[in-house]
Amino acid sequence: TYNPADYPFLAQALDAGTGMIELDTWTDIFTQEWKVSHDSPTSNNNNCVNASSPAQLYTGGANKDLGSCLDDVRVWLAAHPTAGPIIIKVEMKNGFEADLGMGPSQFDSVVSAHLGSALYRPANLLGSFPNLDAAAKADAWPTRAQLAGRALVYVIPGTVELANPFDTLHTDVEYATYLKNLAASGKVSQATTFPCVLGAASGDPRTQYSDTTIRPWFVFFDGDAATYVNGIDTSFYDTNHYLLTMTDAQNVTPTLDDTNPPVASAQARVAQLATDHASVVSNDWSGLPTVLDEVLPRG
Repeated sequence: TYNPADYPFLAQALDAGTGMIELDTWTDIFTQEWKVSHDSPTSNNNNCVNASSPAQLYTGGANKDLGSCLDDVRVWLAAHPTAGPIIIKVEMKNGFEADLGMGPSQFDSVVSAHLGSALYRPANLLGSFPNLDAAAKADAWPTRAQLAGRALVYVIPGTVELANPFDTLHTDVEYATYLKNLAASGKVSQATTFPCVLGAASGDPRTQYSDTTIRPWFVFFDGDAATYVNGIDTSFYDTNHYLLTMTDAQNVTPTLDDTNPPVASAQARVAQLATDHASVVSNDWSGLPTVLDEVLPRG
């Protein structure tokens, strides 16, 4: 959604009706900014324009940082108060660099400053519950209508981070630990973001975390659609009211074109994955707005 080849301006991706955008970010310890680019760690390569008014959403120079992309989302939501919620998936390509001033707290500062009151925070779900898991199981989520005009952010570990043998503290563990500690100190309202379990797996995939105290702070899950539908009981996510993103919808058998499948086939695939308990169906079908804006019953 931030690729200029698909949309010259990020707002156009939102105009298409998508319920989720993905922003790939890199820590730039020299400028202390999160770059937004798919594969360039040292420069911004995107369609974000740092809009401060609706008129600026479709003009001006692109290739701005994460804060500017979030500005575009906030301004767009303000101009479309009945739209949304918009889920913002942030892939932390090389992870946090907390020891160099780019950790979870600095990330929160950026997200909070640029999304402002449009942001739906972990504390909003938590309420008086002891952790996010308890809140989700109690179905403390607001309705879609109540989330109109709002954005939710979740983070996943990045491909570079996961391939780095010297990085032993990945984004999911680092942010979940930070979130748990904020809650313990009575400061959970400072958190802006939901940590997410990455990768489709049978059962409860949170058992991968040796620190059992962080497991109840994960209620977002993200993994490959084809893996989920081939033998995994995804009713677990629906029953417990967890948010489940199924990625690469085109790769479920029978496979579809990556970017431009027949509309009827794409709609059938979205309906299939919604029945299989997906909250979000992720794809690169940027030319199919009648598919991107679909909202269907789950399960």
